[in-house]
Amino acid sequence: MTLTHANFQAIAAKLIPNGRAYIDGSSCDAVDGDKFETINPATGQVLAEVSHCKSADVDRAVAAARRVFNDGTWSRAEPEHRKEVLLKVATLVREHTTELAVLESLDTGKTITDCLHEIGTEVPRFFQWYAELADKTFGKIAPTGLGALALITYEPAGIAAGVLPWNFPLLMAAWKIAPALAVGCSAVIKPAEQTPLTAIRLAQLMEEAGVPPGVINVIPGYGHTAGQAIGLHNDIDTLSFTGSTEVGRMFLHYSGDSNLKGVGLEMGGKSPFIVLDDAPITDDLIEHATMSAFWNGGQNCSANMRQLIAAPLVEEFTARVCERVKAFRLGDPLDPSTDIGSMISKDHKEMVMCYIQSGVDQGARKIMGGSSDLPGFFIEPTVFQGVTPDMQIAREEIFGPVLGIMPVGSDAEALAIASDTEYGLHATVFTRDIDRALHMARSLPCGTVSVNGFSEGDIKTPFGGYKMSGSLARDNGTEALAQYMQTKTIWITT
Repeated sequence: MTLTHANFQAIAAKLIPNGRAYIDGSSCDAVDGDKFETINPATGQVLAEVSHCKSADVDRAVAAARRVFNDGTWSRAEPEHRKEVLLKVATLVREHTTELAVLESLDTGKTITDCLHEIGTEVPRFFQWYAELADKTFGKIAPTGLGALALITYEPAGIAAGVLPWNFPLLMAAWKIAPALAVGCSAVIKPAEQTPLTAIRLAQLMEEAGVPPGVINVIPGYGHTAGQAIGLHNDIDTLSFTGSTEVGRMFLHYSGDSNLKGVGLEMGGKSPFIVLDDAPITDDLIEHATMSAFWNGGQNCSANMRQLIAAPLVEEFTARVCERVKAFRLGDPLDPSTDIGSMISKDHKEMVMCYIQSGVDQGARKIMGGSSDLPGFFIEPTVFQGVTPDMQIAREEIFGPVLGIMPVGSDAEALAIASDTEYGLHATVFTRDIDRALHMARSLPCGTVSVNGFSEGDIKTPFGGYKMSGSLARDNGTEALAQYMQTKTIWITT
């Protein structure tokens, strides 16, 4: 049955969000009883009170995670057992898709359509895929002479922390938790303070699936309290962070100031969308151009806001983009007909509006979009013409619904402008010439290049960035497992 706006509103009205921390198999308040409020950004109304965890709560969670790791209930279990339990997690997420999707839409302002897809399809797929890898990850035997046997084995790193962003809360939780638990780690997860509710609910479902107490712990709190305590904790072995470059720097400092824990970083971006002069301006290209900038309200680290268009195509491209953007519907995220929801918070909306004003002040032409009169924190999709590489909106990550069109005179100019950034996460290239496509893809200094379509790849392909967009660690693919494993050599003299 296809659910309607009224159906989703009725489900939302019956939800009782749980904002309590989840430690050692139980929901609990913070040690000091402190709480904060999580807000529905589409209405500005309070959704729930949330445990404000701090250092003492992180200590409790890490102690529980270490206890169960050391006793081997999960870490030394048969990989087939971990596989079976994680497959059950995938099944339970599918069974609770509507509940989780509505909860996430309320907590984030994301459209219910996106939430249903991410939670009903992508989240369980991650648990299923890494579950299937649990008993298919092999060590090696190194070649030696007859006097020795050299075994190379992979062991769980120990306690894995995951620090999550607010733009894809449950999906990013799956990105961290599924590979960490598949190899046998225990996990301590800090959701973003703006969006803690679905991660807490996921932990409850994982308990129901058979994950032992202490293996999964969810610690809601602020970055300067719970986040800092996690970063500085001497008994956390590895940490995976998705978020801003500014905060990523802090986690590297925290690692240096504590136990030198491994830190995997996936951070900001300023990703180009490049259309070469042989690319036909089709409906498909325009759909990719607009969605690459406006999907999730532009609150996406790989958003393609910088659109570098071959000069002869700019006029047609701009007209077609504006025509498509006019059809986007801004509104209630629980309405299935809504295309773009709200910004995550009042402060974030104000920051994005400052970027839009800076574009105007620095000489770009705003040809459509801007703020909105809707209640909550909405911004209409915004399109700029005449953007130049030196402008603030062309250089800094906006994280909002802003598309800037920049004419380029050649492939070389497009490549030079696209590469002239401190970031290196993603790029899209449109061309009918495979040689030009491969030249651009091999030359662009970024972690993912998609050709003739905006895409981040899928679960099988590693995701992460070059330069200030990330570290050598990668999420997704078999490569993600490396963040959560130690490599051991066993040398046997025979």
